[in-house]
Amino acid sequence: MAPQPEPSAAPRTPLTRERVLRAAISLADQGGIESLSMRRLGQELGVEAMSLYNHVANKNDILDGIVDIVVSQIDVPSVGADWKAALRQRAISAHEVLLRHPWASMLMVSRVNVGPAMLRYVDSTIGTLRQAGFSIEMADHAWNAMDSHIYGFTLQKLNFPFDAETIPEAAATYLPTISADEYPHLAEMSRYVMESSYSGVTEFEFGLDLILDGLERLKTA
Repeated sequence: MAPQPEPSAAPRTPLTRERVLRAAISLADQGGIESLSMRRLGQELGVEAMSLYNHVANKNDILDGIVDIVVSQIDVPSVGADWKAALRQRAISAHEVLLRHPWASMLMVSRVNVGPAMLRYVDSTIGTLRQAGFSIEMADHAWNAMDSHIYGFTLQKLNFPFDAETIPEAAATYLPTISADEYPHLAEMSRYVMESSYSGVTEFEFGLDLILDGLERLKTA
């Protein structure tokens, strides 16, 4: 009986820039941006690290690329749409995307070489504000106010030591350590959090609506 030919190995998925960047995002999501290295990325893709340089220039090129992919996941406002609703959805979408990629907030604000997704994201935001009647100066103020809330609230939520579900329990633990005579208002707030389902640290949309309502008043003043 003639020997049977050995089954051929499954064809390897070609290495592309997109595949490299997607793998880099996966590594960063799992272990933080500090876990991302050319060697580790090569191992993840099953190739030598040197092979990556056929698709990316260096690690900075990877960081720029993964930021742009993350930004592309954010809902971009349509110029000409209801400005308040569009920018509200933009902010909520950005907050949700950045929570899915905990490393991305700090990286987004620190990159110099921005890609096409970031350029569209910023341009559409400014365009929406300008179309709504804001001056170019006020559009800049508005954009910065909203993004400060997005990044700041996201980082606070990512680094807060308790989950929303455990905040009342944590308040109950720490309340006895707070002197009601010395810190009456803090004790009152802790008791309120402990006895209710309220958790201000998780209410992203409350602050967002304050900003948008304030911008609307400025626009009509």
